[in-house]
Amino acid sequence: MIVTMAHGSGGAATSELIRDIFAKAFDNDVLNEMEDSAVVEGSGRIAVTTDSFVVTPIEFPGGDIGRLCVCGTVNDLLMRGAVPKYLTCGFILQEGADTEVLKRIVSSMAQTAREAGVQIVAGDTKVIEGNGGILINTAGVGFIPDGVEISAKNLQVGDVLILSGNLGDHHAAILGSRLSISNDIVSDNAPLTEMVANLEKDRVDVHTMRDVTRGGLASVLKELAVASGVVITLEEEKLPVTNAVRDFCGLLGLDPLYMGNEGKMIAAVPAEEAEKALNAIRRAAYGEHAVVIGRVEDPGQAADGKAGDLLLKTPIGGIRALDVLQGEGLPRIC
Repeated sequence: MIVTMAHGSGGAATSELIRDIFAKAFDNDVLNEMEDSAVVEGSGRIAVTTDSFVVTPIEFPGGDIGRLCVCGTVNDLLMRGAVPKYLTCGFILQEGADTEVLKRIVSSMAQTAREAGVQIVAGDTKVIEGNGGILINTAGVGFIPDGVEISAKNLQVGDVLILSGNLGDHHAAILGSRLSISNDIVSDNAPLTEMVANLEKDRVDVHTMRDVTRGGLASVLKELAVASGVVITLEEEKLPVTNAVRDFCGLLGLDPLYMGNEGKMIAAVPAEEAEKALNAIRRAAYGEHAVVIGRVEDPGQAADGKAGDLLLKTPIGGIRALDVLQGEGLPRIC
């Protein structure tokens, strides 16, 4: 079956689409009420986020738009120290979309939501003219534990920066798929729930967390340096990049520092807690390659930089100033 304009009419075809694909996959007591809004338990401070996913292709090595939208939304909540609980999803289906593909996407979303420990409690579907594409908007809600204050502006002089794994996998998987370049690179799209839970359980004093997505590591860290008014210095030889991604970058003239991931995070912690933080991240799913990649310095004492600078120390002792990504980069990777 393919999606037609009738599936967006609000009538029998719409009900059939919701019943046979969405409700079946996302089955839970809240969603099954099929009310205009979901009523859920919660108190205290909440974190709220929303995102839209337009990745091309919608199925790619190691993932698909369904897994990606859950991971992206959940990870945004996690980066403020929140415990993700509820998601909503809005599907924009272009006429001609294949319902077999849609079933795979929805099944992937449901499986990833279970892995991340969240419920999809509300949703919407619209059908528009087009060429069979599938777009998804998600919103997420999480609850912030008492005493947790994690923010981009909380970097402190002396902090070390831990990267949870290899750079560039998602970007390379998407681009390789578009260009039909044969390789073994798969996307790293993953929910970081266990990783952040371990940091909380081990009582690591985390000052800042950010997931490494569009714009890559350099863009993320430059924004953090500016927000906190510090200097960040990275050690180039410590940046983890697989040989496959390194070769891919060499072939196409790409820089892994500006390539997006969808299952990696940066955590800034006091130097004395670095080993504890590394152990917490490494024993979590998707964190086995975590490594310390840099440090936070006082602008008044850093010989090579000023407040807001991001510096890369090369293996031969040179210093390279990094900025946020300039220009378009690779569009539609999420």
